[in-house]
Formats: sequence, structure tokens, C-alpha cells
Amino acid sequence: MTDVEISTGTRSLPGYLAVPEGEGPWPGVVVLFEAFGSTADMRAQADRFAAHGYLAVLPDLYGGAPWLRCVTKAMRDMRAGRGATYDAIEATRAWLAGRDDCTGDVGVCGFCMGGGFALVAAARYDFRAAAVNYGMLPPRPDETLRGACPIVAGYGAADPTLRGAARKLERVLTEADVPHDVKEYPATGHGFLTETKVPGPMGPVAKIAFGMGKGRENSGDGWNRIFAFFDDHVRE
Repeated sequence: MTDVEISTGTRSLPGYLAVPEGEGPWPGVVVLFEAFGSTADMRAQADRFAAHGYLAVLPDLYGGAPWLRCVTKAMRDMRAGRGATYDAIEATRAWLAGRDDCTGDVGVCGFCMGGGFALVAAARYDFRAAAVNYGMLPPRPDETLRGACPIVAGYGAADPTLRGAARKLERVLTEADVPHDVKEYPATGHGFLTETKVPGPMGPVAKIAFGMGKGRENSGDGWNRIFAFFDDHVRE
């Protein structure tokens, strides 16, 4: 596991590369972090993919700056469906696909804010599959997700900020004939797939506003679904 520099054409983006054991080439995964940035927990998710045989890279979409300084702009890019954050995601995909130790087949996996980016990227860039974990739907999902790559998604029914998102995503992907696996977990809140610790005084607020901490017993099923889906669509 190593820190890397990813060339985006206009700047160099820091990133974290997790390499599987043995000899490649391996299929790749671009891991898109939560709003809190390139934390140890997000690096652990890249390591998780590497342990499963994927060459995984976590690009620092904030360019090394503190998350509080950058999250507003990133969220603005996500809602607008354009901007420097999307450019960085595509540059990371191309960088990973072009490596000698990558097969060229790349998926994308996003959490929270990153899940929203992964959902749009599924239809915009040459990803083989996308894992969308409690990601916000774009403003016009029927249009945005037309022609998307296969999508596996997980949501929590006890996450009040994304109420109805799983049901709507299921409908949109079915109507668009996009291969998918969308599941909403009962009594489960935001962030159930990871061990995210909300910093400072925001922690207690997040438990109420997002249902953080609820349903982490469903993380095993969530990860099993992601790996089974990626093994079918990315590791071909």
C-alpha cells in the first residue's frame, strides 16, 4: 500500500493505492470517499478491495486540503453534475486503467458523498460497474442514468436524509434496463458499511440526523453483494 500522485492533465492529485498480493494484472476500483475526505477508514476500504483481488485507488478529491475547506465545492459539483471533481474522477479512472498492473477493467465504489459521484460517473465514464453506498440521487435520475453501467446499491431505511432513494433508484434503473442490485436495509442508518467516526461535536448530531451507527450488522451482507456484483461485471 502506497501513496501515489495521479496526473489529471492540469495538476497532480494525491492518492492512496492498495495493491493485491501475488502477480497482476488485476481489475481496478476507484474508491470515492465520504464528505470527511481521505481518512484512515476510507483507506481501509481500498485495502478491503485489494484483499479481494482488486487494484484499488483512493484519489484525494480535496487535493490534500482540509475537508471543511473543500466539501462545499465538492457537493456543489455533485449536484451540478459537472466540475473539477468529476474531471478528477475520470482522470483517476484513466490513470488506473493505463497501469501495467491493471487489466484495464475498472469499477467505481463511492460512500455517502462519493456514492453520489459514483452514481453519475456510472453513466458518464467507462466504468464496468458502480457500487453506490447511500449516495444522493442526481436531480434528474431518469436522464442522468440512461446508459449507465451495472449498479449495485445499498441504503438504510432509517436514514431520513435519503428516504425513498432506494425505491426511486430501483424504478429508474429498471426502466432504463440497467443491470442492478438495489437493497434497502431495515432499521439501518447512514454509513453502515464502514466504521466512520464523525469528527468533533458533529458526532451526536449525525446520529440523529443520519441515523449513524444503526444497522452495522448489515455491513457483511452489503460487502458480499458488492464483491459478488463486481466479480460478475468487472473481473470478467
